[in-house]
Amino acid sequence: MEKYVGHDNNRDAYMLNTIESRVITRTWRHWEPQIIHVHHQSSPFPTRIWLPPFSEPVSPDVNPLMAREVNTIGMTMAQELESHGQPGATSMGLAFDAWYPGYIDYLPMLKNTVAYWTETAGYRYATPYFYTLRDFPQNMRHLRARSLYSSPWKGGWWRLKDAVDYMMTASEAALEYAAKYREEILYNKYQAGRDAIAEFKKQPPYAYVVPQKQRDPMAAVALLRRLAFNGIRVDQLSKPATMDGMTYPVGTWVIPMDQEFAELAKAVLEVQHYPDLRQYPEGPPAQPYDAAGWTLGDQMGVRVVTVHSPLSDTARAAMRPVRGKPVDWHTAKDAPFATDSVAAGITPPPGRITGSGGWLAVDPAQNEVFRLINRTLAAGGEVRFESGQAGANGASGTGGRYLVGGVSSSRLTAWSRELAVNGERTGRATGAEVQPRVAIYHPWTASMDEGWTRWLFDQYGFAYTSIHNADVRAGDLHDRFDVIILADIRPRTIMNGYEEGTVPGRYAGGVGEAGARALDAFVRAGGTLVCMNHSSEFAIEQLHLPVKDVVAHVPRKEFFASGSLLQVITDPAHPVMAGMPDRAAIFFDGSPVFATLDGFQGAALAKYAKDGSPLLSGYLLGADRLHGYAAALAVDHGQGHVILLGFRPQWRGQPWGTFRVLFNAAFYGGAVPRQGRGTPGFWASPSIGEQSSDAGTRTAQRRGGG
Repeated sequence: MEKYVGHDNNRDAYMLNTIESRVITRTWRHWEPQIIHVHHQSSPFPTRIWLPPFSEPVSPDVNPLMAREVNTIGMTMAQELESHGQPGATSMGLAFDAWYPGYIDYLPMLKNTVAYWTETAGYRYATPYFYTLRDFPQNMRHLRARSLYSSPWKGGWWRLKDAVDYMMTASEAALEYAAKYREEILYNKYQAGRDAIAEFKKQPPYAYVVPQKQRDPMAAVALLRRLAFNGIRVDQLSKPATMDGMTYPVGTWVIPMDQEFAELAKAVLEVQHYPDLRQYPEGPPAQPYDAAGWTLGDQMGVRVVTVHSPLSDTARAAMRPVRGKPVDWHTAKDAPFATDSVAAGITPPPGRITGSGGWLAVDPAQNEVFRLINRTLAAGGEVRFESGQAGANGASGTGGRYLVGGVSSSRLTAWSRELAVNGERTGRATGAEVQPRVAIYHPWTASMDEGWTRWLFDQYGFAYTSIHNADVRAGDLHDRFDVIILADIRPRTIMNGYEEGTVPGRYAGGVGEAGARALDAFVRAGGTLVCMNHSSEFAIEQLHLPVKDVVAHVPRKEFFASGSLLQVITDPAHPVMAGMPDRAAIFFDGSPVFATLDGFQGAALAKYAKDGSPLLSGYLLGADRLHGYAAALAVDHGQGHVILLGFRPQWRGQPWGTFRVLFNAAFYGGAVPRQGRGTPGFWASPSIGEQSSDAGTRTAQRRGGG
C-alpha cells in the first residue's frame, strides 16, 4: 500500500482498506496484547519526544480505565527519561489528539486494549546536526519549564543514536510497567469489557439495525464486514422482529450493543460532535489533528437505524449470530475480510435481473455497477450511458443509467450474480457510447489523495494512465485522453512541485506555466478536467474560469470546517451525479464553496440549502457562509468541461456514498456530456456578498443546530 497512500495506512484502522492495517488487526486479534506501544517521528520542535497524555479532544467512547492507564504509562516514560538525563520530553500540547478512531495504534483502545504512540525527534535525517537557539521558534527560546515540559531541551548535537536512545528508554519504561502491574492491566481489560456489556444493557443505543434493502446493498455489506473483522459481533434476523416500534424482515442485520467491543461500534456509527476548542478566547477554532466527523452510515450511504429501546425477548429470540466459513489468509486476496468467520458470513442479497434482451441496464446507485462496466470494457464489450429526466420547476431530477452489452448473456449474468448487481435486460440501447481514455495526474510530491484515487480505480477495475509533470507539459493531451483527473492537491504544488536542487532534476518542478496552458488547451479541444477539492482552485486560477470560491479568504474565526460530513442537495439528472440520492453526505475538508461570475456556462451538480446547518457530523462554524452556494459545478470551457468537486469523494476509501460521483466523472468524456446538462433552474448563483452579515453572532454549528 505504500505505493498508494503512504502514511495514511496509519489512518485506516476501522476501514481496513490497506493490506497493512488488515494484517496488523488480524495479528493483534490473534495475540490479544495488553499494551500496544508504537514509536513515531517526529516530536513538535524543539521538544525531543512527545508522550501521552494526548492533546484535547479525546474520544468520548474510550473506557476511562484505558484512558487513565495510557496517561499513567506516558508519565512513567517521562519520569524514566528524566532519570536517565534525557531532557525534552513533552505531553499534550496542540498536537496528537485522540479524537479520530482511525489511528491503527489507537483504535484498540475501543477494544479495551491499552494503545498509544510516541513521537521522537529526528525523522528527516540520519546526519548529526547541531542546534542553537536561533533554530528554535521565537516562542520557545525562553527555555521556560512548563507543567508537561519539565526539562526544556536547550539545543546542541542531535544524532540518530540520540533518537534511538530516547525510544529505548521509553520502551523499557513501558515494559517495566507492564511487568510490575500485569495483573492490574489484565483485570482492567476484563473490567472495561464487562462495563461495556453492562452499560448497553441499561442505556441506548441498545442495538444498531442495518436493513438489507439499501440503495447500494454492497455498501452495507462493506460496512458490516469491516466491523466484524475488528471483532464486532453481528446477528441476523431469522424471522421478522420489532424494535423501537419498527418491524424488520428476515435477513436484517443487528449489532447488539451488549458486547465487550460495543464502544467501537458506537464510535464509528454515531454522530460526532467535535467540541468548540479555540486557540485562545474568542480566537479561531483549533485545527483537529485529523478528521472531526466520520459517521459511517452517512459516509457510505447506508441506512443504519439506532435502537433506543431495550430489545424484547421476542426480538432476541429472532436474532442468530452471523457465521461463515473463513478462508486462509494466504489465499484471501480477492476476499480480504473472509479470513474472519463473522465477516465471511455477511453476504449481500443476490442480484436480480429482470426482462429480456441483449443489453443489461444498470443503476449507478450501486457502486458494483462500475466493476461490471469495467469488466465489460476489458472484455471488448460495449457500454452506453442513457440520461435521466430533468426535474420540474428546478427540483432535483432522476438519474441516468448505464447499458452494457457486447459480451455473452451468460457472462453478464455470472458477473451480476457475483457482484450482487440488480439490472434489467432490454433489447435496445440508446445514449452515448462510453469509451473513456482516462489519465490521473501523479505529482512527484507524493500526494496521498492521488494515491487513494489510484487505489480506488484499481479496486473497481478502471483502465487509466498515470501522467507526470513532463507528460502534462508535453501537450497534445487531447490526442491521448478524454478525461484527466486531479486529486486534492494544492495549486502551488501542482504548479511548482519540488524546488530545483532539492531532488534529482527529473523530479523537480511542477506542471508550470506550460503545463497549465496544455491543460487549458486540452479542455478547450473537448476534454474533461476533473478537479477534487483544492485542485479546483488550480483550475479556477489557471484556466480563468468564471467561478469564485466564496470562503477562500474568510477568517477562520468566522468560517471553519475541517474533515466533517455536510449535506448537499444533488441533481441526479446530470450524468456526473447519476445514481446519487437528492440529499447526500459529502466529506468537506477545508473545501471550496462556489459562486459563478458573468460569463459562466454550465450546470450545478450539488448545492447547499438556503438556510439551516448542513452539518451531519463533525464541526462547522459559520453555516451561513454556505447558504445557497454550490458544492460542485460542471463548467463549460471551449468545447470541453471542467468538473469542480468541492469535497473529497474518495477520501481514504471511506465515502462509498460519493465514489460514483468520481466514477461518473471519469466517464464524462467523448459523447457522454451531450447526454444531459441536468435540471434547468436547479441552481442560480447568489450574488457575491449575499451571505448573512451577523458574523459576530456565529457559533459552532452542529447537527440540528441553527
